[in-house]
Amino acid sequence: MLDTVPSSDVRTTRTVSPDQLRDLLAETGAVVHDSVRLSELTTLRVGGPALVAECGSTETLVATVRALDAAGIAVLLVAGGSNLLVDDAGFDGVVVRVATTGVEFGADGVTAEAGANWDELVAATVGQGLGGLECLSGIPGSVGATPVQNVGAYGVEVESLLRRVRLLDRATGAVRWAAPAELGFGYRTSVLKHSDAAVVLAVELGLDPSGMSAPLRYGELARVLGAEAGDRRPVARVREEVLRLRAGKGMVLDAADHDTWSAGSFFTNPVVTDDRLPQVMAAITAHLGEVNVPTYPAPEGAKLSAGWLIERAGFAKGFPGEQSPARLSTKHTLALTNRGAANAADIVALARTVRDGVYERFGVLLEPEPVTVGVNV
Repeated sequence: MLDTVPSSDVRTTRTVSPDQLRDLLAETGAVVHDSVRLSELTTLRVGGPALVAECGSTETLVATVRALDAAGIAVLLVAGGSNLLVDDAGFDGVVVRVATTGVEFGADGVTAEAGANWDELVAATVGQGLGGLECLSGIPGSVGATPVQNVGAYGVEVESLLRRVRLLDRATGAVRWAAPAELGFGYRTSVLKHSDAAVVLAVELGLDPSGMSAPLRYGELARVLGAEAGDRRPVARVREEVLRLRAGKGMVLDAADHDTWSAGSFFTNPVVTDDRLPQVMAAITAHLGEVNVPTYPAPEGAKLSAGWLIERAGFAKGFPGEQSPARLSTKHTLALTNRGAANAADIVALARTVRDGVYERFGVLLEPEPVTVGVNV
């Protein structure tokens, strides 16, 4: 799931009076909202109060971030709110709400502003007969967050489609386009993640005008489409199946379904280096016997399935039970969910229990995927 563009600012907040802050923001064109609970802006639906400066244009966004940085005021950038876990105390600074929504199509690509809704963009590309993004259907959040964490699903990553990213350099105030080679992409990461050095303003993606999907690489998706690995299918058909698969795992937002009150996959699939892999496999065998362990090639070694490890460590869907305000999804053990009354502390406690249980059993440390503000998992 997608969220901030990029992560929260770690700079020290200077003391500024409310009147001074309002005067500063009035000059940038931002719309100011007092004491907004961040639970209203995040898909986990937790997080305390903050002052929000809503930026409806790129010009306003740039001016607002520049002004707050010059004044030494801490900034938290929020767009879709789908990959963000904020402390119950809120945020002591200014939340800059990225509400830019412009989209421009070309014959073989699209350029979208950072605040544009990601799944609406994917749907629009499919409607235009442009292939490439269909496997990334149903992911909540904003366009600007996709290069930050190199969003991927069903065998496709944003890195493979990215032409360039428009960035605001917060050290210099300069705005420029950056090539993919500058962004240091890896599995669910980039140089932009967990950094306050730059703000994503827009993203340009290259797409296929043939109306056919990217080559299918994910076995489950290929099977439901009656395809072999590497085959292609009409983009609308692929999008339909991806949405169906994601919904079955509680990964398509639905306000009535608490399984979707989450940050999506809470832990990334761990990569175990070649030198540690025998030790991990031995621990798995010791606890489970001879089993087939799902592994995937990775540059540093082998990537394991976090969901598989969580389940084999004894954490079932719905753990720890119906009385708990925060539970694993009833559809997908990789999602930590708010059942309606959870706070940030509840989510953190559940995350630590699952992480520690997997480590104690298999010696694999799961890393959280969401950006955290004021809390440590």
